[in-house]
Amino acid sequence: MTRSNIYLTLTIGVFLAFASLAWSQTTDLATVVEKVASRTIDLPGEIAPFLSVSLHARVPGYVDRILVDRGSLVKQGDLLVELSAPEMAAQIAEAESKVQSANADRLQAEAQLAAARSTYESMKNAAKTAGAIAGNELTQAEKQVDALKALANSRQQAVRGAAATVRSLKSVETYLKITAPFDGVVTDRLVHPGALVGPGPNPVILILQQVSHLRLVVAVPEENVGGIILGVNMAFSVPAHPEQTYSGTVARIAQVLDQTTRTMAVELDVLNQDGSLAPGMYPTVKWQVHPTHPLLFVPKTSVVTTTERTFVVRNDNGQARWVDVRKGFVEGDLVEILGELKAGDMVVRRATDEIRDGTPLPIQSK
Repeated sequence: MTRSNIYLTLTIGVFLAFASLAWSQTTDLATVVEKVASRTIDLPGEIAPFLSVSLHARVPGYVDRILVDRGSLVKQGDLLVELSAPEMAAQIAEAESKVQSANADRLQAEAQLAAARSTYESMKNAAKTAGAIAGNELTQAEKQVDALKALANSRQQAVRGAAATVRSLKSVETYLKITAPFDGVVTDRLVHPGALVGPGPNPVILILQQVSHLRLVVAVPEENVGGIILGVNMAFSVPAHPEQTYSGTVARIAQVLDQTTRTMAVELDVLNQDGSLAPGMYPTVKWQVHPTHPLLFVPKTSVVTTTERTFVVRNDNGQARWVDVRKGFVEGDLVEILGELKAGDMVVRRATDEIRDGTPLPIQSK
């Protein structure tokens, strides 16, 4: 062995001796603890109206009057738009004329029926005297009554049909007045008086949204969906009013993950009595995560992160054992870990990658 090799061997030996001495003086252990710990994370959300509808005309017509505009607050049943359709008035007048004509025909048939019944009764009474009325004449009179009775019933049905047509047309006429289906605010007005509107591809007249009651939609990450609880209040804030804190109640859960973002949509009900919130805002929600099972924690100094791996050094019967872990959220001086560990395991409190895997692990006595 050359002098340089001897020198190198002595140097390495001295280094390992001092390193072992240093570990024996500083190494102490911490227990892997298990506990259920709720935490709060910031999640983005989007505010939407609780109800939203695009109002169309149900019948063709011209816009006569629009009584609201963008920003108008309306109550359910308020008149918003009036349309005009002159041809509809003509159709109603024609239908009413047919009702009158049908009534006249009905009255005539009923009069004929009454006359035929009177004739039949007279002939039947006369027939009681032998030879006064031929049997064939009495039969013909009876058949005449039956025929006129059928005619009167038919005319009565015609009257009912004509009256139903009038009612239908008048019902359609009510569609010329567009009213608010719920309390809300008009967020857009898209036509003006004189425009031709109607069902089908014709333009939207107004957009009405309910903003006193809002939906706050939050995309909850997959790893946190197991702890979603209905009825829990969540705090949030919006950039428009950073000094104010709002709250909403978890009301609806989509129960399915978005395949692209791996998140689940959760809706919160938000009351907006002061009107400071608006659909389209992007709040930051202080989402409370409620774990469904206990989590494992170690001191933050126990976790070693290198370019290749993240691990803790576990005490295995006096030997150092590197155990790969993933870090979760931080709670004070502790950090959540996920790996092949269990509660009660002992890990080096202040670990470094200088404590090699499989080497003896001197334990500092206390």
